Amino acid sequence: MKTGLLGCALALGAALMPAAALADDPHDPTMRSAAARARDRAIIKRMNQQQLAYVRQRDARQMRNYRQAQGGYDGEYADARAEYEGRMREWRRAVAACNAGRWEYCDN
Repeated sequence: MKTGLLGCALALGAALMPAAALADDPHDPTMRSAAARARDRAIIKRMNQQQLAYVRQRDARQMRNYRQAQGGYDGEYADARAEYEGRMREWRRAVAACNAGRWEYCDN
């Protein structure tokens, strides 16, 4: 009974293990000619370009969906940022005036 279980476990383990990849096998007889290697390179390049296009489209779609989900948040942020930058410009002018000796611009 133990041998049967062990054999079954080994068979199951072997079935679940991934097969060794045969890509870039230097002994592959189908890749001996320069034409076959060039054709293989062209196929791989095309597949990579298709995947890149897919990823770019997916990312653009996700960004559009994200921005739509945010609603008016982007506009609110831009308004708050513009207001902050305006206050910082005023503060910098006041600091420069204070450093120049105009005491009315110096706060305690």
